[in-house]
Amino acid sequence: MADTAVLAEHVSKKFRLMKERNNSLKAAIMRGRRVVAEDFWAVRDVSFEVPTGETFGLIGENGSGKSTMLKCLTRILRPETGRIEVRGKVSSLLELGSGFHPELSGRENVFLNGAILGLSQKELRRRFDTIVDYAGIGQFIDEPVKNYSSGMYVRLGFSVAINVDPEVLLVDEVLAVGDEGFQRKCNEKFADMKAEGRTIILVSHAMSSVQNMCDRVAWFEHGQLRELGNTREVIEHYTGSVDVERGVDDSGHPRWGSGEARVNGVELLGGDGLPVDRLTSGSPATVRLRYEMHEPIAQPVFACYVTTVNGQPVSAPNTRASGCVPDKLDGSGHVDIHLDEVRLLPGTYELTPVISDITMMKVFDHRQNVLRFDVERGATGEEWGVTTLSPRWEIVPEG
Repeated sequence: MADTAVLAEHVSKKFRLMKERNNSLKAAIMRGRRVVAEDFWAVRDVSFEVPTGETFGLIGENGSGKSTMLKCLTRILRPETGRIEVRGKVSSLLELGSGFHPELSGRENVFLNGAILGLSQKELRRRFDTIVDYAGIGQFIDEPVKNYSSGMYVRLGFSVAINVDPEVLLVDEVLAVGDEGFQRKCNEKFADMKAEGRTIILVSHAMSSVQNMCDRVAWFEHGQLRELGNTREVIEHYTGSVDVERGVDDSGHPRWGSGEARVNGVELLGGDGLPVDRLTSGSPATVRLRYEMHEPIAQPVFACYVTTVNGQPVSAPNTRASGCVPDKLDGSGHVDIHLDEVRLLPGTYELTPVISDITMMKVFDHRQNVLRFDVERGATGEEWGVTTLSPRWEIVPEG
């Protein structure tokens, strides 16, 4: 355990599911039998360890056991068998507003929740302004939290959790409720905590966030640990595993989505508008996504994730962030991403097109790494990194 923050050994957790129950004494006497129940194993014989300073993801379908596992790590649930050890101060954010009393004000809940997480009243008073500023609650801090929006709830809860200065932070799928600006703040905070050597365990259905944040991933299926390892590889195996909405496209790449809209093709165009198979750093180019809507889609959002061939995120432009969202689309067409100059440095990259709804939570089509392309050296002489800032240098001697 010297360099291990979290250890789980052969952990199993079961629940009793009632098949038939007696709702009254009369029913029990008349039926002449007891309640019929069966055991449901939400987690079964799961083992893993998380080194100090690692960001570790838990993924899987709904009901796969990942949230139950997280609750066992926080000691909210006690496993039937196995051993769990967590080293250091732990803070958790497992459910929307967990630990909040709806009738109390935001101010009162900060002190209540902070005390539950182990901070003294003196320490909470010292950190109070920082907590409120980070949450962006402002004048609503003295309002009962039952009047808060879901976004305000989660912002305040997250702000309290991270200001405990935890050595281990456990987070369930709650950050998706926050708006885009707050999610960006959360990602920055996670990056800061990671740089400080803190350990983060994250449960999420947002594969792009998991891929960007996590060093390793554990894939849960039917309460068991299906696979543990490299984030990119495990995510690709997971997303390609379900036959109903997920599978592979004609070129063998993982593909999933609800199917109302589809990306039928991706092209690279040079500055002259003609198809090319590679781009040149510093030159103009266009990425063209060909789509087909199988029914009218209100406010569809197109995104394009660019990564290195090793899975390192480079950029993720989308039409919502650019203010280019149509009221409705039907039929087929194409979306062009115009680049005045390609700022990628020479190397090999992969492109993942996505169509989603306006919230970017419902995915109509996601084609993982469907296009691999090379970037050749152009006007820039830079050799290190993956992208250029296109700097303009000026040297001014003094004296």
